[in-house]
Amino acid sequence: MGARKRHSPRRGSLAYSPRGRAKSMEGRIRAWPKLDTEEPKILAHCGFKAGCVQIVSIDDREKTPNAGKQLVSLGTVLVTPPVLILGVRGYSKDHDGLHAEFDVCAEDIPKHIAKEIKLKNKEGVLENAEKRLRKIKEIFAIVAVSPRSAGLEQKKPYIFEASVSGGDIKKQFSHVKELLGKEIKIDQIFEIGSTVDVAAITKGKGWQGVIQRWGVKKKQHKSRKTVREVGSLGPISPQSVMYTVPRAGQMGFHQRTEYDKRIMIIGNTNDDQIKINPDGGYKHFGLVKGDFIVLKGSVPGTYRRLIKLRSQIRNAPVKVNKPNILEVVV
Repeated sequence: MGARKRHSPRRGSLAYSPRGRAKSMEGRIRAWPKLDTEEPKILAHCGFKAGCVQIVSIDDREKTPNAGKQLVSLGTVLVTPPVLILGVRGYSKDHDGLHAEFDVCAEDIPKHIAKEIKLKNKEGVLENAEKRLRKIKEIFAIVAVSPRSAGLEQKKPYIFEASVSGGDIKKQFSHVKELLGKEIKIDQIFEIGSTVDVAAITKGKGWQGVIQRWGVKKKQHKSRKTVREVGSLGPISPQSVMYTVPRAGQMGFHQRTEYDKRIMIIGNTNDDQIKINPDGGYKHFGLVKGDFIVLKGSVPGTYRRLIKLRSQIRNAPVKVNKPNILEVVV
């Protein structure tokens, strides 16, 4: 008999490394698209995952077998309360990377948000920031969202940075300065039919073995003492285990970014024409109240978890087409 073959992980599964637990419940956005428009725009918003629905629409993808026909697809409902613009931050750049040069914050910040940040305006901060715009390479808006505004029990707000693109640095700075202390709704950043990228923390599944974690095939029940293990961890010499060998460990609760999620619906529950809540509300979430969006397809993370939305960074279309939706089954 020949040597027993070692079971290998599924094709492409290594692309999803690392497999360690995320450091925070909040997903991170590390790259931002650059817009060629003259008008500056904030590139990010956020929401909380509520549940799933079925979307019945007309397939508007050209050159596909189903083009022009009825299409039933999965939709994910996100509650998107307005985000508060807390401040503006300017970054300079050199061979060591980005460096924060100044922070200008809004006045009269709500108490439950003010105690979570250390930004305090001093005299002359705004004038000093405008003088240093020559060395600034990137402008970011500091935004905050309160889970309680989405109907959740969490008191602590989420605070993160959102990139500003379009126009020059002076226009970007002036755009955010005018919005300081104001709230921005989801429809002021994204439009129906546009495509976004989502960043979130996936569902945690704890410690799992190689069968569940990597999809390794089980051994025959008489081949070895164990069935749910890898056939071989490697050669006798040299005595080392390569990183490509499937091993047991943490599964889920990972930082992940998914690309090209189309916005099918942007609405508000006060609009009588849109019924998005099932009878009794969504399981593990409840009733959706206020602004919401429906994304085509699935979104990483469990219910009630923060989902960050970023303008599409890959293959952005020249023209945005609004979807032709026939029915939403909740």
